[in-house]
Amino acid sequence: MGEYNFASKEEDEKRGKVRVVNNRYKPSGIFHYISANTPIKNEEGKLMGVTNPRDMTYIHSYGGEGVFFEGLGKGKLLASKCENPDCEETGSIFMPFRIHCPDCLRKNTVVDITDRAKDNATVHSFMITERTGAFNTLPTPIKFVNVEFEGVCTILMGALIRGEPAIGLKVRPIFKTNNPEYIITDILWVPADWPESDLPEDYTSG
Repeated sequence: MGEYNFASKEEDEKRGKVRVVNNRYKPSGIFHYISANTPIKNEEGKLMGVTNPRDMTYIHSYGGEGVFFEGLGKGKLLASKCENPDCEETGSIFMPFRIHCPDCLRKNTVVDITDRAKDNATVHSFMITERTGAFNTLPTPIKFVNVEFEGVCTILMGALIRGEPAIGLKVRPIFKTNNPEYIITDILWVPADWPESDLPEDYTSG
């Protein structure tokens, strides 16, 4: 798993928090922290530079996608569907979640595809990597899988957390229903027949 220097409880209580009042963000607390510089020296002890540690808290707005991330914490995979009768592609179901239909631009309807994902999800393609950038929280090597669902016109990228990926492999979603973080890693994937007793901590099949 990724390594972090977590803040103390006292520091965490001072960290920036955000409330929503009258549909507007109301930030409070500290959003930017500065730490002391440290010198960078070569083998002879000559100063070559300094580090500039900075800690920033970002506000990441979900907008109309909030329902998708909230659903993951409840063990649900929510997609969206175009129900505009005048759209040439009416009836299209989108996963990843799309707020608006890309064909007619009308707002989509939220639909639950949890059972479809549990019964008919397969690996379309996959990629295995040792690195994904800063703040990775997944064990390496990371097995990224593109998952397709019967009757859904788009493909969702995720991580296979157990077993080995293969094109056509039947998989099922597992959800971080205990202590959800409301991010995309609240949903991971395992082979369809993987035992419930061997899932990561805090994850269930929903």
